This record gives sequence, C-alpha cells and structure tokens, in this order.
Amino acid sequence: AGYAILKNKNIVLVMDVGPSPIQKFSKDYQSGALSFEIISKDKKLINNCGYFADKKNKLNKFSKSSALQNTLIIEDHSSCDFIKNEKSEYVIKKDLKVFKKDIVFEDNYWKISASHDGYYRKFNLLHEREIEFYPKQEKFIGFDKLLRKKIKKNIKFDIRFHLNPNTKVMKTQDNKSILIELEDEGWRFSCDNFDINIDNGLYFGNKNSYIDNQNIFITGISNNQTESIKWQITKI
Repeated sequence: AGYAILKNKNIVLVMDVGPSPIQKFSKDYQSGALSFEIISKDKKLINNCGYFADKKNKLNKFSKSSALQNTLIIEDHSSCDFIKNEKSEYVIKKDLKVFKKDIVFEDNYWKISASHDGYYRKFNLLHEREIEFYPKQEKFIGFDKLLRKKIKKNIKFDIRFHLNPNTKVMKTQDNKSILIELEDEGWRFSCDNFDINIDNGLYFGNKNSYIDNQNIFITGISNNQTESIKWQITKI
C-alpha cells in the first residue's frame, strides 16, 4: 500500500509514497520516504541500496539511513531518527506522514507526486517530489522541492540516485551531465542549476553482505522559501 507502481512492457517506475510505520512495527523500516526505483527491461537502473538485516552489525543502522535511498537528504540527516528499543533493535523515534499524493498513468504520460513532513520538526521544511515519465521519448523529469515558511538559516541538501553495481558512469566534460551505461543501454542524467557528482557506496542486495556500487548525487545550499531542483534521466 505504501508504493506507487507504474509500468509498461519496458519500464517500471516505483515510488515510496507511504507513511512510516508506527514505532513498534518499525524495526526493519528504512527511511526512504519518496524514494524511487527505475527498472528498464528487467534491469534495475536506479535502485535503493538494499537492507543489511543483521541487527548486531553497525551496517544495519547504516542501511536504514535516507542517504542509502534514492531521495533527498537535509544536512546529512535521515527523514526519520532511529533509537534503540529494549531488544537493541533500531526503531524510529517519531513517525512521518506522506500527503498530497497524486498519480497519473496514461499511455504517453506518467506522474507520481507526494510530500512528506519528516524534516519539519528539525528544519521547518517539507519535501515535495514529482516524477514525470514520457514513454515515447523514454525520458524522466524529476522535481524535488523544499518548502519553508520562514528562512532561519541556509541549509544543505543532497539528492542521491543509487545505481546498479553493474553500471558504468562517466561525467561529461561540461560537468552538466552524467552518462550511465547498463549492459546494452545508455542513459543521460542531467541537472542544470546545481552541482552533480559521482560517489562510491555500498549495495546490500544479498543477505548480510555488500558489494561496491556508485551513486549520482546533486548537492546545493538553499536559502529560499521554495527551492525547486529539477533533474532529468533520458535514454540515449
């Protein structure tokens, strides 16, 4: 119930538009509000980093963090804080709500949009995300918005796009685009107004083990009441 899934014969777009569970049911929750995945011809192009299930290992808590999901992170904080319960399991301190959900699914146009309040208490802001897909052009356009009533100080944001471990990536010379190669497919990631870079990460796709992967990330500083970050992923 927490996921919106749109698909045709080539592409699957999945977005987490559900609220967090209540605390007592949150021992396996990962703070991935509004995170998304893209599957192209049965291959994961954009995928979250998976879950490290062994609760005695520090990687368990790490794999729950928002930085390991394909979503926006404020000041290196996750959208939910975690605390230990009496069984030494990490559970969420306070739940978050998702609202303003909207889904459009037509032959030539898809859209999923929603907002969450996970950063409201700490930073007085809401995160709103909209992802559009144009099937004929095989083009995704994303908008991540930070909505604040009062500007108390500048805040740093990052948006992560984790990639399949089999993916090859390369930044273009103009620093405006990143080329993604996944087996026989090529895609271009771009963001005009903010810095984009490639980072190394960990992928927990197999139970209690990890391999290296890479992620694309957008980073910036916001001091506006409404900050809109537009990005694009296009098949080439």
